[in-house]
Amino acid sequence: MMTPDELLALLDRMGVAHETVSHAPVFRVDESDPVLDALPGAHTKNLFLKDAKGRLWLVSAEQHAVVDLKALPAAIGSARLSFGSAERLWDALGVRPGSVSALALANDAEHRVSFVLDKTLAEAERVNFHPLANHMTSGLSQGALRLFLEKLGVRPLVIDLETMSVETGR
Repeated sequence: MMTPDELLALLDRMGVAHETVSHAPVFRVDESDPVLDALPGAHTKNLFLKDAKGRLWLVSAEQHAVVDLKALPAAIGSARLSFGSAERLWDALGVRPGSVSALALANDAEHRVSFVLDKTLAEAERVNFHPLANHMTSGLSQGALRLFLEKLGVRPLVIDLETMSVETGR
């Protein structure tokens, strides 16, 4: 599993432009106000989930989005969802709780985790994620995020979390 420094070096090698700042550790969205002031763009909350059939999911949503875990399975084609354990999170994405983000997909070489991207983030000019550690935040343009996912071979399932409709053509 990569360290944050190794991830940032990977982003550089991929040609994925990013702006990364260090800050006090942030474990919950409501603790992120100082980071919001330091980095413009959409800030995220990220949920690591497991469905009743054992399939793993990462949902990246705008920080204020409401994620309805009862309605989400029908929209994404999963079984009933619950939060994945800390052990499963480490095994799949190489991060600890509080550090989950789309950038952790760099540790999922086997593509065991299905990625769901909130439509609001998919349309944001700039998005901010923890780079494998919750004491740092990396800002990426939408183009940089798309390039990162493309280089990893990850095609996100883009969903409007308000209507639970899947976006096509992304």
